[in-house]
Amino acid sequence: MTYSGPVWQALRGVGLAGVALAGLLTAVGAGQELQAPVASRLLVQEAALPPIDRGLRDQDPPRAARNRDDAERLRAEAGDDGLPYVRGSVIVKFKDGASAGAITAATRQVAGDTVDRSSWANFDIIDIPDAADPEAAAAVLRERPDVEYAQPRYLNYAMSRPNDPLYANQWNFPAIDMERAWDIQPGATADIIVAVLDSGVAFRSGTFRYNSRFAFRMTPGGPRYPALGIVDVPFAAAPELGTSGSTRFVAPRDFIWDDDAPVDLDSHGTHVTGTVGQLTNNGLGVAGMAYNVRIMPVKIIQGLWDEIFSSPFEGTDDVVARGIRYAADNGAKVINLSIGRSEGGPAPVVTDAMRYAVGRGVFIAVAAGNTRASGNQPNRLAQPAPDINGMVAVGAVGLALDSAFYSTSGSFVELAAPGGDQRAGGTSAGILQQTLDLDLLETYDRPVSQYGPPRADSFAYYYFQGTSMATPHVAGFAALLMQQGVTSPAAVEAAMKQFATDKGAAGRDDLFGFGLINPRATLRGLGLAR
Repeated sequence: MTYSGPVWQALRGVGLAGVALAGLLTAVGAGQELQAPVASRLLVQEAALPPIDRGLRDQDPPRAARNRDDAERLRAEAGDDGLPYVRGSVIVKFKDGASAGAITAATRQVAGDTVDRSSWANFDIIDIPDAADPEAAAAVLRERPDVEYAQPRYLNYAMSRPNDPLYANQWNFPAIDMERAWDIQPGATADIIVAVLDSGVAFRSGTFRYNSRFAFRMTPGGPRYPALGIVDVPFAAAPELGTSGSTRFVAPRDFIWDDDAPVDLDSHGTHVTGTVGQLTNNGLGVAGMAYNVRIMPVKIIQGLWDEIFSSPFEGTDDVVARGIRYAADNGAKVINLSIGRSEGGPAPVVTDAMRYAVGRGVFIAVAAGNTRASGNQPNRLAQPAPDINGMVAVGAVGLALDSAFYSTSGSFVELAAPGGDQRAGGTSAGILQQTLDLDLLETYDRPVSQYGPPRADSFAYYYFQGTSMATPHVAGFAALLMQQGVTSPAAVEAAMKQFATDKGAAGRDDLFGFGLINPRATLRGLGLAR
């Protein structure tokens, strides 16, 4: 099966949902083609005007929360069929030694057409009829002796005192004693690469030209999102992360657009990256955990604008798996996964990639999920954490260091970190970081008469909440430990657990895991105290 951008999108004729873990709908339902197919995205300018910093924004708490409940509501309003997977294909990994004849027989057994092997994949995609049930097809394939695993293509969603002037608003760092931890290990160094697998990162400047050929979300009064035609979208590097072209950003990769420009058009990935490694002690804005690390931006989550502009790929399990393997093969020492899904079945293709990455010396932090207030369904990507030494599932605490109301609980939760709880403490009880200016980015929230293309070159400071925000604290913490020579992923996990601050029931529990991360106590416990 070959994906061909707008042609593939036109043939499918339907968009399925992928949702940012912090809670914003990022895909919409049936589309109507209004223009002849042309290239969906073209880089027309390598540099744009300097980024605009619009300061601290005190947005209303529901928008700041961007929680899972809002995602479910918006997804229902979008009018799609609510399926947690992409129709028309399944993921399959054949056992070593499977013959060409066996692969052909398996494909025919599910009325399949073609088999596709993508880059950074040790699995295949079998094209099946759109009317077929991918879960049933995967179940048939799993019964074959020549198949290691098979699954639908489930969709995932985006889960020393610094002198930075807004640091006083960042309660999360004092809560885990980061100031004294930075006295021991200030910010890691460029020797450590942290891969942020998310909706992209605001890491470079330029202008994209998009062809918006579809009208989305049809209503009795017409489309909620009319086709925009050919539009130019300026984008810029976030001032608090680094300048465009900086050597700080390494091996960028976009698995949604299949190129090397993983530009964030959602805001989630940039906010998450800030907590990992926002520039610190630079007299600007806010701080980050491991502020000297290098960042590998890897885009594996499709934002709403990506969908509107007809990106050829979505945030399915196979895309996530390819992103993980790519990061492991290109020098990452830490992977941050503030993403996941609660719908659908297990994700063996992702678990396989996680084991591959840890086997190559990469520590993984993954969000536990945001569903405790709405059914407490586990994040399927986080569930394998207890069985993978070197990967940690992260729950969230609020300002009072209690478990946040949304933080998914379960036997797979291993550690907790600040994620914010705006229900208990208001807007400022979220996690503050710089990201894209939502007023200029989320123009799809405006009335239809004011709907227009976004700008991704303007920035502001926002409070978000979610296990998405907790997870980069752990990823940044891992970078600090690796800088001190604790390079084995399993050893990093063991040290974090051993010196965590016990919370909730004595010992390990399903809300906090082994406790709240304590970077200073961990560094001291390793004999690095000052």
